[in-house]
Amino acid sequence: MNVTIFTDGSSRGNPGPGGYGAVLQFVDSAGKLHEKELSCGYARTTNNRMELLGVIVALEALKRPCTVTLYSDSQYVVNAFNQNWISGWLKRGWKNAQKEPVKNADLWKRLLKAKEPHQVTFVWVKGHAGHPENERCDQLATAAADGADLLQDAGFEG
Repeated sequence: MNVTIFTDGSSRGNPGPGGYGAVLQFVDSAGKLHEKELSCGYARTTNNRMELLGVIVALEALKRPCTVTLYSDSQYVVNAFNQNWISGWLKRGWKNAQKEPVKNADLWKRLLKAKEPHQVTFVWVKGHAGHPENERCDQLATAAADGADLLQDAGFEG
C-alpha cells in the first residue's frame, strides 16, 4: 500500500504553545483518494518537537506496513534520515557529533519505532511556498497551537 504523508509543526514562541498537523493520502484500487487529517496542540513545547510529533503520529496512524513518501518542510527531520544523522547518533549512544546528548531523543526513538514497519522516503518541501498540502498542514498545526485544552508535552524540558 502506497501512502503519501505531509506534516508540519508550529510553535508560538520557541518554546511556547505548539501544534502539529498531518495529512495522509491513499489512492485505492478504484482510483479513489482517501484523506485523513491529524492535529493536536501542546501548552509548552518547541517547533522541532512538533515537527517530529507530526511525523510520528502520522506513521503511528498506519494500520499495516506501507510504502510511504513523507513530505516535511523541516530540514531537521528530513536531514536526520537523508544525511544519516540518525545512524551516527545510534553509533554514539544518542550523542551528536559534539558528543552532547541528542535533543528530543525521546521523540527520535519513538519515530524510529513508528517508522520500523514501513518503507519511508523523506522529502523536503519548502515551507510557506504555496504547496497545498504543506499549507494545509501549517493551518492544522497553527490552529492546534492556538486552540483550547492544550496537552502537556511530557518530554519537553525547559
